[in-house]
Amino acid sequence: MNAPLLTPDARRILFWIAALVALFAAIVGLAPVLTPFLFAFIFAYILNPGVDWLERRRVPRAIGATLMIGLLAVVFVLLGLLLIAVLQRELPQLRQQLPALMQKLNAVVAPRLGDLGVHVRFDFPGLRKMMSERFADSPEDLMALAMNYAKVSGSALLEVGGTLFLVPIIMFYLLLDWHRVMRRIEGVVPRRWVPKVREMSNDTDHLLSQYLRGQILVMLILAVIYAAGLSIAGFDVGIPVGVFTGLAVFVPYIGFAVGLSLAILAALLQFGNWYGLAAVAVVYGIGQFVESFYLTPRLVGERIGLHPLVVIFALLAFGRLFGFFGVLLALPSCAVLLVAARQLRQAYQASDLYRK
Repeated sequence: MNAPLLTPDARRILFWIAALVALFAAIVGLAPVLTPFLFAFIFAYILNPGVDWLERRRVPRAIGATLMIGLLAVVFVLLGLLLIAVLQRELPQLRQQLPALMQKLNAVVAPRLGDLGVHVRFDFPGLRKMMSERFADSPEDLMALAMNYAKVSGSALLEVGGTLFLVPIIMFYLLLDWHRVMRRIEGVVPRRWVPKVREMSNDTDHLLSQYLRGQILVMLILAVIYAAGLSIAGFDVGIPVGVFTGLAVFVPYIGFAVGLSLAILAALLQFGNWYGLAAVAVVYGIGQFVESFYLTPRLVGERIGLHPLVVIFALLAFGRLFGFFGVLLALPSCAVLLVAARQLRQAYQASDLYRK
C-alpha cells in the first residue's frame, strides 16, 4: 500500500498557509473598506490604556472612551489651528506680493519657457489666454478633463469625509468593548496555544508601546529642529511652521510635504530671493537627514530591537508595496513580525533539525 503523499502535519501546515494567503488577498482587495476600521483600531490601541486608567478610578468606560476620543480630537484641532494661524499670517502677504511675484516670474521664467516654445505671461489674463489657446481646438477635451477632475475630486472628498465620520464611531465601540473583543479573539485560538499566544501578545504590546514612545520623541525633536532652524534663518513664522512640520511627520509624506510647502511659501513672501529658498533647503534637508539616519533608526528602531538598516528597508519596502498605509504601518508591523521571528527561532533551535 502506497504511503500518503503528505502527512497530516504537512497538510495542516499547507492549509494554514493557504488560509493566510487568502486572508492577505482579502485584506488587499477590501483595503478601501477596511481603511476606517484600520485607523480606528490603531487609535483605539493607543487610547485604551488611558480608558483603562480612568476605569480604575471609577469612571464609567463609556465616559472614559468619550473623554479619550475628545482628547485626541483636541490634539488634531490644535494642529489644525496651528496651520490656520500660519495661513492667516501668510495669505495677506501673498495678496500684497502676488503682483511682484508675477513680475519676477515674467522676468526670469517666461523667457526660458519661450525658448522651449511655450509663450506665456504670468498674470491672470495671460494664464487664461494660454488655457483657452491650449484647448481651443478641442473643447470636448476641456470638458472631459473638467468632468474627470470633478469626478476624482468628488470621490476623494466623499471617501475622506466618510472615513472622518466613521473612525470616531468605530473607535468608540472598540474602546467600549476592547477587552471583550480581545477575549473573543483569544477564544478562537487552540487551547494548547493560548499560553504561547499570550506571551507573544505581551511581547508585541511591549514593543509597540516602545515604538509609540520613540515616535513621539522623534516628533518633538523634529519640531524643535525645524522651529529653531527657521527662526535662526530669520523667518517671521519660523516657530509655528517648524512646530507644525515636526508634529505632522506622524502622517508620512503628507505631513512633511505640507510643512515644506508652508516654509517655501513663507520664504517667497518674506525674502523674495534665493536666500529664503536656500534656508528652507538647508533646514529641512538637515531635519530629513537627522530623522532618516539617526532619530528613527535610534529612537524607534533600537527601542523595538530593529537594526537601523532594517528600519530603512522596512520603510522603503512597505511604502513600495502598500503606499501611504504601508509607511504608516511599516515599523509596527515589523515589531509584530520580530516577535514571531523570535518564537520561530526558539522553536527551530529546540528542534532535532538544528541540534542533530
